[in-house]
Amino acid sequence: MIKQVANKPWRLAVGLMSGTSVDGIDAALVELEGLGANPKVRLLAFRNMPYPPAVREKIFALFRPENATVDKVGYMNFLLGEYFAEAALAVIQEAGVDKSTVDFIASHGQTIWHAPQADCSDGYPIRCTVQIGEGAVIAERTGIPTVSDFRVADMAAGGQGAPLVPFTEYLLYRRKEETILLQNIGGIGNMTVLPAGAPPEAVFAFDTGPGNMIIDAVISAATGGAEGFDRDGAAAARGTVCRALLEELQKDPYYTQLLPKTTGRERFGQQYTARLLNYGKEHGLSFDDLAATATELTAWSIADAYERYVLPRYQAAELIAGGGGSYNPTLMAALGRRLAPHGVQVRTQEDLGLSSDAKEAVAFALMGDRFMTGQPNALPSVTGAKRAAIMGKLSLPSPR
Repeated sequence: MIKQVANKPWRLAVGLMSGTSVDGIDAALVELEGLGANPKVRLLAFRNMPYPPAVREKIFALFRPENATVDKVGYMNFLLGEYFAEAALAVIQEAGVDKSTVDFIASHGQTIWHAPQADCSDGYPIRCTVQIGEGAVIAERTGIPTVSDFRVADMAAGGQGAPLVPFTEYLLYRRKEETILLQNIGGIGNMTVLPAGAPPEAVFAFDTGPGNMIIDAVISAATGGAEGFDRDGAAAARGTVCRALLEELQKDPYYTQLLPKTTGRERFGQQYTARLLNYGKEHGLSFDDLAATATELTAWSIADAYERYVLPRYQAAELIAGGGGSYNPTLMAALGRRLAPHGVQVRTQEDLGLSSDAKEAVAFALMGDRFMTGQPNALPSVTGAKRAAIMGKLSLPSPR
């Protein structure tokens, strides 16, 4: 099966992604051509399939270890397999493509736990991660070979299992004459640094801190769950940044942690935002003020990351933002204001004629393509692994 795909001059694939915001499943149908360092990728169709509210609530419950019992994790693993399969079939149908011509599906799944720091308490340096959305279910329901569970191979090789998208960013975005930054602003923010004309081992990337996660939590609390994000940055635009709270939030030790580093809901999730909301109550801050402060924190964390980890080595010409946060004009204005003194122009994927929404789903399609053609699909310089892993596990459908 893998050999057959590797021998094809072009391949059709579906990339599937569900991120830390748990907004739903992003599905991208792409055409891939070339097997070397300069692949060609063409987006044929994209759609987002939101989770039913009750299912989204159950997923969020699994982010707390005390709730994530084996029966609930096992059930949700298979349930999400059904949803991921449905999303894949929907985007194939939307493109008007016969599913028999699709070579494979590549699914990131839904992360519910990520512990990248080694725990040596039992004599081995154990790092672990859990992504659910069973690949075997996706393969069986669609009849299409499915690559899933990408992160574990990198962690087995001593890496942090994240960030993974920089591998594809290097293939698709690098420039000979300019250093550029690629900033994803999902639930968590992450930055990829592509030095001018650099070989792959010179690329580095890391999570900058919270992206939309804290902002979303504030809006959810303000609206009783009716809204899950700050639409058009309106709440933050109405509010006033609380400097005392911002300074307190900036003291989190994550921001000065040495690279490589990744983070997630384990640090900036429900317990973190509960403290933020309590601070607001105690000090008479409105929800709009909290949204403004959380938005400024995200912008600051990205600019601080550039100043702390990049600027001592490289002067960037441009930061290209993607993810849901790139659609928030208040956040983008704050980011542009903080990076302007460094001469860094802030642009979005859409400014380049691309899609912020589809970017990560496309990335996993490309990583799946590398797996199917027997090539490494991770950057050890980014994840901290000892060697470049071939990430993914293959599930084959039963004979039809």
